[in-house]
Amino acid sequence: MEMGLGNQPRVAAGLISCSLDKVFEILVRAPHSITMKLGKLLAMLMSGLIFWVGCKKPVESETRSAPDEGYLDHAQPKLSTLKLWLGTQDMVAEIAHTSVQVQTGMMFRKEMGENEGMLFVFPQAYRVSFYMRNTYLPLSCAYIDTDGVILEIRDMKPLDETPIVAATDRVRFVLETRQGWFARHQITPGTVIRAERGSLAQILLRHP
Repeated sequence: MEMGLGNQPRVAAGLISCSLDKVFEILVRAPHSITMKLGKLLAMLMSGLIFWVGCKKPVESETRSAPDEGYLDHAQPKLSTLKLWLGTQDMVAEIAHTSVQVQTGMMFRKEMGENEGMLFVFPQAYRVSFYMRNTYLPLSCAYIDTDGVILEIRDMKPLDETPIVAATDRVRFVLETRQGWFARHQITPGTVIRAERGSLAQILLRHP
């Protein structure tokens, strides 16, 4: 299909070139009055040809634009991971750092291991609000401050788009994991989360 469309202008140009040669040959041999008439006719034909070429509809692009919402319309690939310590309990968490990673989160994912999670990193502390659009797994989330201290823990229902608004404006990180994980491991508000090589702020926050 594409090659056919691409060849059409070249074929048309070849035919037009041959026709013009014949016309010029006739014009040279014809009397002056006939030449004038043929010249006007030729000008009209050329004007019509230019108009037809100019009005051809361009081939539409098949490239799809990205979703306007800012998140992907499919499960995002596994992100880079970091081993976390919550008291004496360890967990491996994917790190959602960019805007698209944060807004997509666990959308469309169908599984998550018992000691796995996703840690969302924000450029500054504020009152976050999470919901479960396109999210099929029941989750629990911990709202965490800049020092890595868990401020509150909330359970989230699959596909529930009711905003879960933080109680304070000091949230810098959010950790999502399988629903009930924090309760099963006796992790409560006040627990400090650390990475293998230092605090969350030292490892994940970039300072100028």
